[in-house]
Amino acid sequence: MRHALSGNGTHDTMRALGRELRQRLPTPVKRAVRGIYNVVLDLAEGALGLRDDLTPPRRMIFVGDGDFKKVGQEFLSYFVELGRLQRDARVLDVGSGIGRMAVPLTGYLSPEGEYWGIDIVRDGIQWCIDHIAPRFPNFHFQHADVFNGLYNPGGGLRARDYRFPFADQYFDFVFLTSVFTHMLPADLRNYLSEISRVLRPRGNAVVTFFLLNSESRALVAAGESRLSFRYAVEGCLTVDAQNPESAVAYDEGAVRALFSQHGFELEEPIRFGSWCGRKSYLSFQDIVLARMARR
Repeated sequence: MRHALSGNGTHDTMRALGRELRQRLPTPVKRAVRGIYNVVLDLAEGALGLRDDLTPPRRMIFVGDGDFKKVGQEFLSYFVELGRLQRDARVLDVGSGIGRMAVPLTGYLSPEGEYWGIDIVRDGIQWCIDHIAPRFPNFHFQHADVFNGLYNPGGGLRARDYRFPFADQYFDFVFLTSVFTHMLPADLRNYLSEISRVLRPRGNAVVTFFLLNSESRALVAAGESRLSFRYAVEGCLTVDAQNPESAVAYDEGAVRALFSQHGFELEEPIRFGSWCGRKSYLSFQDIVLARMARR
């Protein structure tokens, strides 16, 4: 007789229950559990000499799931192959975190290239200043004291009022990975306006989203998604009504219209992600490629 807990159907049910449990746990509880787990791994890696100087301790990493190095290398390939990033480009990393994208870029950008990373988490910026900037003088990091209910609840500025500290048309290439997935509409609109301002004509942008369209909505409704966007807030959907910036999804058509309004041309197709349970995908989040139109 087959055991009651065997069989593909039962395993699928258990996975679904696990997803539901993770979604229902309060964010502080999930972060506390993850923190304890990471401290244990840090101690083990430190004792065995398994972490190099350009990889932060796990307990400091706040930029999402996945292997720090592998995710960085994955996105470097997207920047080069999809976004046509050149080695001598001026690059802006909005939401640079604790250097997950900066580290692989140190091995790609030439000394003539220039990298700027801005982030709202001071500890992440400081780690990059201490560990990356001394080795690579063309890499720069700056803290932006912008409020975010999840990552910087004490921030002095609203994202909708923040002006990027760079001159007009200064950058050749701008990217945001898992930034607009934590921003409400008014904040997103301002950041998109600022990206448009600092990006040169024909400069490229790579931006990730959770995009809602007929396919992703159907998968969310069927319980296939890792994220259940069920709460409407200010014209978007979130997984947590109390902490809406924990994960935010936008209608695909609305996002297309916003890019057009700010002078961008989208490069088709959008590379849709696996977050909602789709079987054909490129990465976890949806990847939008955009080019600044001639002014």
